[in-house]
Amino acid sequence: MAIILEELKRPMKLDSIRGKEGEAAKAYFAVLDNLITTQSEDFPFNGRNRRPPLDRVNALLSFVYTLLCHDVCSALEGVGLDPQVGFLHRERPGRPSLALDLMEELRPLMADRLVISLINRRQVSPGGFIVRESGGVTMDDETRRVVLGAYQKRKQEEIRHPFLDEKVSMGLLPQCQALIMARFLRGDLPEYPPMRWR
Repeated sequence: MAIILEELKRPMKLDSIRGKEGEAAKAYFAVLDNLITTQSEDFPFNGRNRRPPLDRVNALLSFVYTLLCHDVCSALEGVGLDPQVGFLHRERPGRPSLALDLMEELRPLMADRLVISLINRRQVSPGGFIVRESGGVTMDDETRRVVLGAYQKRKQEEIRHPFLDEKVSMGLLPQCQALIMARFLRGDLPEYPPMRWR
């Protein structure tokens, strides 16, 4: 990851930047399995897949990413930005490219950690998933309720925002970052400070 970040400091074309983002995502997801410390046999993770998700972890990730995407779209619209017009994600009809761009910095904290915690704390179980004939994996209604409740609870947790230097609930992070992005685009900030956390 450090090498990729260093390479991104050089000027490069947008497609090259997208390629580096893809490399970073692959490296990130390659180690995510190591964080599953309980139920690892029932929740194996061999990388990201979707449409449809082919395992329980990807089913959880896809669902929580969808929830986060809705929150980010609302936040962007709330500050007058069009979620469909992004920087890095390619624009396609119906695709919220800017929301997907902004989600990149929020996913590890708001979504990935939640999914890992749900598994490690045994709040979800292998029996709460359905394997379809197509091979796709979905959650049953009870598991979906558990995940929704945990997501709402997660949004109430407070963290110190690194740029604002004040405590905010995680549920406000999309609004904070959308507002910061709008200020940057209007020229009120010299650069966009992404959400960085430890």
